[in-house]
Amino acid sequence: MQAGFLNKLNSEIILEDYEPPEPGDNEVTIEQKYTGVCFRDILTQQGFFPRVSLPVIPGHEIGGIIIKKGKNITNFNIGDRVSSLIYVPCGKCEFCLSGNENLCPNKVAYGEGRNGGYSRYVNADERSLVKVPPEVPEETIPIAACVIAMLYHAIGRVGKIKKGDYVLITGAGGGVGVHAVQMVKALGGHPIAETGSKWKEEELYKLGAEYVVSPEREYNKDVKEITGQGADIVLEDVGIATFSKSLRSLKTGGRLVVIGNLKPEPVELPLGLIILKGNSIKGSISSTREDLKKALELSKSQISPVIGNKIELQDINNGYANMLDRKVLGRLLIKF
Repeated sequence: MQAGFLNKLNSEIILEDYEPPEPGDNEVTIEQKYTGVCFRDILTQQGFFPRVSLPVIPGHEIGGIIIKKGKNITNFNIGDRVSSLIYVPCGKCEFCLSGNENLCPNKVAYGEGRNGGYSRYVNADERSLVKVPPEVPEETIPIAACVIAMLYHAIGRVGKIKKGDYVLITGAGGGVGVHAVQMVKALGGHPIAETGSKWKEEELYKLGAEYVVSPEREYNKDVKEITGQGADIVLEDVGIATFSKSLRSLKTGGRLVVIGNLKPEPVELPLGLIILKGNSIKGSISSTREDLKKALELSKSQISPVIGNKIELQDINNGYANMLDRKVLGRLLIKF
């Protein structure tokens, strides 16, 4: 069997022969049908995550069927379908004990601090896992935590969406944005999609976007014309390229929730604007097991996986290039 390895920063993913070790006492071995490819994988490759331990098998979008389990595993059985968080929480800190394990300072990320998903067989810690209901499609399983549960956490828990809220989603044609449109609809809001790819507009409307705006215009003015006052929530998934217009798209008292940063550079903050409008800016990171359970429930009927392409593992470097060139609508999956 072969797995994809990142052996050196700013280098291509290399395929090498690999057999996973036997699962530890608190681990299971998962056989994957698919694993997801996230833009964070590219940022890891480029050296923006300092905790990466090389060489490593990248990928944190993990899920499938349990085929082996360690001696201490009692809550999962061989044959269970499971979806994994993108990290292993410590289980002992104040955040883990309060159910906010996404904030755990001791967590170890799959694909960075330990081997991840670019392999048909993956060992995962039981603290990362949630059982998958039978109604959930196979393609949803690997992206449930990083995409769908992360969005539930950001829009529902951090953004505190209310029924009828207008939500602007930047980068709406990407693997996160297309699912954010569906999440906003599922939670009772009105999604406004921002995309710089004209060819993605029709698909965004099909997914439930009520309006589509372009970064080629001062879309903050378009948002205010659409809503009358401005967006209740902006889900910022891009970073420096859209941040200023996104902030100016907010209504008085609006909330900007930052979940993405495609080009890690600092942004300017107009403090007077933030103060005078009483706006808030919050970061939202990852998801918890409770978020993942909620996401899987929503995935039974309200949120469908949007898969731009399914590739073989040997095509992963071309997959990265297509993502960087914005040629993929939705999520990219590796199939095994």
